[in-house]
Amino acid sequence: MAEVSAQARIEAPAERIWATLTDPSSYGDWNATHTGFPQGYPERVDTATTYSENMKLMGFPAEVNWTVEHCEPARLLATRGKGPMGVNLGMRYTLTPDGDATTVRIDGQFTGGAVSLMAAKLKESATSALEESLRRLGALVG
Repeated sequence: MAEVSAQARIEAPAERIWATLTDPSSYGDWNATHTGFPQGYPERVDTATTYSENMKLMGFPAEVNWTVEHCEPARLLATRGKGPMGVNLGMRYTLTPDGDATTVRIDGQFTGGAVSLMAAKLKESATSALEESLRRLGALVG
């Protein structure tokens, strides 16, 4: 298993950040690993929504089939995905209002046989991608 996380204080209200996090048409603007939606992006992101996403992880293309497990508007978005080579992914976005700003934390988890072979490199690459995603998100909504 590989676990990663990143956190940033973004100068925007949680509702504005939430609107961007749950707008799949904006993923390419802020999500550093996102490369497209092979079957088109979902119309909404809510509990039980499923969609496929093309991503680039550690420089390699991957298609991940996601399910939204928990959705609490302007607070929490939790997804679970299945990727290539038996890799399972979990992403959790937590928004905590902080005055006129919001602290955004992203926690990711990777499990599966292939993960143990590349855990250290995966952690480094995924952490860097999460940090870049938060920088882009802040620039987009701030």
